Amino acid sequence: MKETIKKALPPPVLAAARNSLDSLRRLKQVPDAYFHPWRQQTRRDLLAYHNKHRGERCFILGNGPSLKNTDLSLLKNEVTFGMNRIYLAFEDMGFPTTYFVSVNDLVIEQCAEDIQHLPVPRFISWRGGKQWLQPDKDLFFLYSTYSGPKFAKDIRNRLWESATVTYVSLQLAYYMGFEEVILIGVDHSFATKGKPNTTIVSEGDDPNHFDPKYFGKGFRWQLPDLDTSEIGYAMARQAFEADGRKVIDATIGGKLTIFEKRDYLELF
Repeated sequence: MKETIKKALPPPVLAAARNSLDSLRRLKQVPDAYFHPWRQQTRRDLLAYHNKHRGERCFILGNGPSLKNTDLSLLKNEVTFGMNRIYLAFEDMGFPTTYFVSVNDLVIEQCAEDIQHLPVPRFISWRGGKQWLQPDKDLFFLYSTYSGPKFAKDIRNRLWESATVTYVSLQLAYYMGFEEVILIGVDHSFATKGKPNTTIVSEGDDPNHFDPKYFGKGFRWQLPDLDTSEIGYAMARQAFEADGRKVIDATIGGKLTIFEKRDYLELF
């Protein structure tokens, strides 16, 4: 029956119906997302970050294998966003990233203790964070969702995840006012194949990230949804360029084709 209805309805009508259904499903999230004391504190505190870095540049560090071939020591005096288990690279880097972002429920659940004690401002999804973390002065709870495509220019309100934490970091960077955002380690390619968003358990070393322990044996994680990620990346490019700003992809050997490509070493 569902397939029959999909085939009968024109695409614009089907999209409108899907968006309306998504909105109805999210309604039950709204009270906590806006009125819970932790979220209210976050929304107040995030005002201090609005255009904090106007006119500056920043680097968003993906976690792909290419990060092993990237000279991260060059970033010591740059503003950086690290994501998920990037902290496994901090010792080799010699410094932590300026900011940390994580929105995936499974990552937050399994890495909660590590995330709780990272010595940098952390931006975490409200959905998973409220279950596994405790508020502190540098922990911010973001209202991020799986559905409802959008590019949020005000991160105090709802953000769409676009199936990748990198997209959330791009929205954060926009809100903070960065003029130029540079992606590295965003390989946009995975050795492990399967149905997107399927939860699996790693059986050994991780071939998809910069460290074999990243999603090592026994770690539960979700297979990537690269098509949905590209939808978000295109929206990010449009938002930045409409405001006279830009996103650059300096990933070594990366497969993403949405953003302008640049040689990493030529940026310094």
